[in-house]
Amino acid sequence: QVQLLESGGGSVQSGGSLKLSCAASGRTFSIYAMGWFRQGPGKEREFVATINYSGSRTYYADSVKGRFTISRDNAKNTVYLQMNSLKPEDTAVYYCAADRRSGVVPTQQVSEYDYWGQGTQVTVSS
Repeated sequence: QVQLLESGGGSVQSGGSLKLSCAASGRTFSIYAMGWFRQGPGKEREFVATINYSGSRTYYADSVKGRFTISRDNAKNTVYLQMNSLKPEDTAVYYCAADRRSGVVPTQQVSEYDYWGQGTQVTVSS
């Protein structure tokens, strides 16, 4: 199995930026689609962004489009989420996930992902 370790969370003011990282173990990272999801207090886990195995296709939730950027470095077994223009509604625990059965188009569905990190807290104050 794959172990995922998120880092880079913290507390910032509205309008600020953070960059999250997710480091993966294993030898097959380059064939997995990777996704970022988040879960705020009292809410269900929701899709944020996803990237296919090569990095050639990315998709974003409407709520973060234009502000967040997902990228990956397969040589480092790492996926990133650059978050700009942060808003208080972005406050949540952010989770990294891997889909080992993906194709060219990465999935946006929570149920399709096989491996999950423990999450990292992002707090945005007004």
